[in-house]
Amino acid sequence: QVQLVESGGGSVQAGGSLRLSCAASYSIYSGRCMAWFRQVPGKEREEVARIAKVGGTGYASSVKGRFTISRDNAKGTLYLQMNSLKPEDTAMYYCAADPSPGPYCDVNQGFPYWGQGTQVTVSS
Repeated sequence: QVQLVESGGGSVQAGGSLRLSCAASYSIYSGRCMAWFRQVPGKEREEVARIAKVGGTGYASSVKGRFTISRDNAKGTLYLQMNSLKPEDTAMYYCAADPSPGPYCDVNQGFPYWGQGTQVTVSS
């Protein structure tokens, strides 16, 4: 199975920060788009942020101004820097990727590959 492995989750107090990492195999890291999703049990999965091959980014309104998605091409790693964390950010966070060739994400695109998830818990 394609390797896409998240790390960096944990428990923090409200107002704190975490940085999530996603190590990806070259074949999918080099594709057009990668993203972070999160999901709370019993609720719909939410796309948090996405980043295109050429570096363009997009964010959910719920995290805009607090979270930053980035990628380190030398390491083949995707990151999500999460600042000013709130209890409502508590969720399982998943790395996702579209390995399709191309420079940009697409609004209606899918993400065929997913990591196993890393838990983020924010206490008040």
